[in-house]
Amino acid sequence: MSSFVQHYGYFALFLLAIAESALIPIPSEVTFGFAGALATTAVTGHAQFSILGIIVVGVVGSLIGSVIAYEVGRTLGRAIVDRWGKWILLTHGDLDAAERWFARYGAASVLIGRVLPVVRTVISLPAGVAEMKRGPFAVLTVIGSAIWIALLTGLGYAAGSNWTKVSHDFHLFQTPMIVIIVLVLAWGFWHRVQTVRRYHAGGSPPSRGRHAK
Repeated sequence: MSSFVQHYGYFALFLLAIAESALIPIPSEVTFGFAGALATTAVTGHAQFSILGIIVVGVVGSLIGSVIAYEVGRTLGRAIVDRWGKWILLTHGDLDAAERWFARYGAASVLIGRVLPVVRTVISLPAGVAEMKRGPFAVLTVIGSAIWIALLTGLGYAAGSNWTKVSHDFHLFQTPMIVIIVLVLAWGFWHRVQTVRRYHAGGSPPSRGRHAK
């Protein structure tokens, strides 16, 4: 990935930012941290990027990718549950609960989610399923993405030729957070399996909330 960024420049940053925000697990820490290092003269002898350019391209790419994931969730969310809900462990009651959650905490969820590893990659999909308003979603995505990308770019810039060591240390710090997130997701998955089994065993009609006809 580093060679892709170094060879294709801003175009690579743009594509990687779109992909990561559109549910593809690409480590933005590597993408923008390394880009920040390339904004110095310490790596290649010349500055390949400007810090402002990195942030602007990264934020625009992140917004586009996030909107793609959001629209997929908003357009197909309930149709997917209608057809495959039993297999993907979702019910219409879950979608109604997601709508209530995002109606109350959506702003904080999107803003904070943008600066959390793993979460930032997937947060757009549930926001779309819950039909969070597009305007606030876009604004909060821009703000959160700008903070995250600026942080990573700044770390890479400060590291310069020592980026490899800093990247290693950053991953060491990040690993416990990822482990905790994975454990929480594993517990949530097990709980979902049990909940959906009880739901279907009881034969309860799916709740469609305000989407009922």
